[in-house]
Amino acid sequence: MALIDPSLLKSLLGTLAGRFDVDALDTCDSSSSELLRRAERGAPAGSVIVADQQIAGRGRRGRQWLSSPENSLTFSLLWRFSGSASQLSGLSLAVGVGLVRALESLGASDIRLKWPNDVLLRRDGGYAKIAGVLIELASDRRGTQVIIGIGLNLQRPAGELPQPAAGLSEAMEHLPDRHDLLASILVALAGVLETVAVDGFFGLKNEWQSCHAWQNQPVQLLADESEPLTGICRGVDHDGALLLETASGIQRILSGDVSLRPA
Repeated sequence: MALIDPSLLKSLLGTLAGRFDVDALDTCDSSSSELLRRAERGAPAGSVIVADQQIAGRGRRGRQWLSSPENSLTFSLLWRFSGSASQLSGLSLAVGVGLVRALESLGASDIRLKWPNDVLLRRDGGYAKIAGVLIELASDRRGTQVIIGIGLNLQRPAGELPQPAAGLSEAMEHLPDRHDLLASILVALAGVLETVAVDGFFGLKNEWQSCHAWQNQPVQLLADESEPLTGICRGVDHDGALLLETASGIQRILSGDVSLRPA
């Protein structure tokens, strides 16, 4: 499969073509690691690294994310905000909203979101992970630098996995060309990131909750070396914290180092 062609991609971005600087790599350790190195050398906001193969791709909680061009689309986007990192709570949720917008615009159905950074496909009475988001922040006197890493399954992954997984091919009749897919995602991300810059996650909270897989459903939170916490998931607040209604009242869950499951 041929690499992403930046010139063709730029033609699909329309009026936003000037906002992105895309580089396609055959192989790298991690698209986010490579983009971080370039950011340290002064790469502009809107820089994108698309990696056909990652040999050390990173997921949440230190998990590895492997990729291949025929089975996945993996890329990282560099963005900068003028405020501090504390103003960007809920950013991974906002990126999830952008992914849903993009996939639905291409005809995908039954796409849902899971707190704090997973995109799911509803199937067989349950849910399977179709994409993941990893946010890395760094602050300096100029503001906050954000690297957004995204891994999207085009086909259902094979082998033993820690949770059910699915591919975009199961959510739509025909898979789009990877250029069309990436262009749609970048356009949608530009929109949600602009909203975050002005209104924070608050401007996207209702849209996130409308896509939330377990809104107002009984769930359990699993954390290492702790007893499961059960309750009714009431969505998120304007900072992106998970709201869990328990026997003792509403609890705000801030740490992403937990696993959310249906009860």
